[in-house]
Amino acid sequence: MTDDKLEIDEAQRAANYEAVKTSVQSDVGGEIAARADRGAPTQAREIEDVASGMRQRAVDDVVDTEREVERGRFTARISQVVDYIFMLVYSILAIRLLLELFAARESAGFVQFIKSVTDPFYAPFRGIVASPTTAEGFTLALPIIVAIVCYMILHLAINGLLRLFAHRKTHV
Repeated sequence: MTDDKLEIDEAQRAANYEAVKTSVQSDVGGEIAARADRGAPTQAREIEDVASGMRQRAVDDVVDTEREVERGRFTARISQVVDYIFMLVYSILAIRLLLELFAARESAGFVQFIKSVTDPFYAPFRGIVASPTTAEGFTLALPIIVAIVCYMILHLAINGLLRLFAHRKTHV
């Protein structure tokens, strides 16, 4: 499960930023050229002040954008770590579900290992709903399914929160 939304959003924002920057540069260049053509020597100082202010705003925008890009990269890395951890949790809970479903021997070392690893994740959900069992001993462990669904919801909530932190504000 790859989350490319942050990367796609970042690419779109970068493209939008470049378009706005190009537009502002052409507007500023045009305004400076127009004022220079019609200006007298007394207006040269005023033109220089306007140009200086525009240059300073452009530099500030670039600095702010760099900070926001770095923040987005950092939160994207955190999101990748969160995804990896949750994929591990999903995987081991799914293995436990399959072992329960196929009535694996409790004395097998692998079964004991999986149960000991998943117990901290499964414990809050144990006994939450009944697990139907067949006469042959096969069990559908519904609490494990409930646990997986709850962890998926938690995973989505954490990634949504990280997207809020990574979202950049843009104003034109």
